[in-house]
Amino acid sequence: MKNQLIKFVATGALAAGMAFAQSAPVTSAPNVAPGTTHNARNHFRRNHFAKISQELNLTDGQKAQAKTIFGQARETAKPIREELKANREAMRAAVKADNKSQIEQLAKVRGNLMGKMMAIRTEAAAKFYQVLTPEQRAKAEQLHQQARARMHERLSQRSNS
Repeated sequence: MKNQLIKFVATGALAAGMAFAQSAPVTSAPNVAPGTTHNARNHFRRNHFAKISQELNLTDGQKAQAKTIFGQARETAKPIREELKANREAMRAAVKADNKSQIEQLAKVRGNLMGKMMAIRTEAAAKFYQVLTPEQRAKAEQLHQQARARMHERLSQRSNS
């Protein structure tokens, strides 16, 4: 049971990771007017949530709870994402300057920030897990196993090519 919970929390953390993912707006996509933005990650996130909702047969109440849980987590993570962005820019500058001590210090800060993000994601996943029925939890575990199998297959295909 504990192992199953750990697997589900890891799956939830991955799902939450997608919810927290930040990307620059894509403006070079076809059929996107100049000056407008199309965020492909937001599109994926919406489609992924819809697919998971359908696969787990979430009720409207569960969907609302999930949106609240992951929305609150996203807001909590927002300042950390900004710190990570600043850290990335500082790291690029340190690399260009070949400043090894600054690179090491920035790497430690980044590790700490990534740990905070993982904690937020995992807490959100655990809260979401509590919203699910036992049948939905079993289905979520099955989906997790299928996703892992697909990921391993893709990785093995990459290493073979």
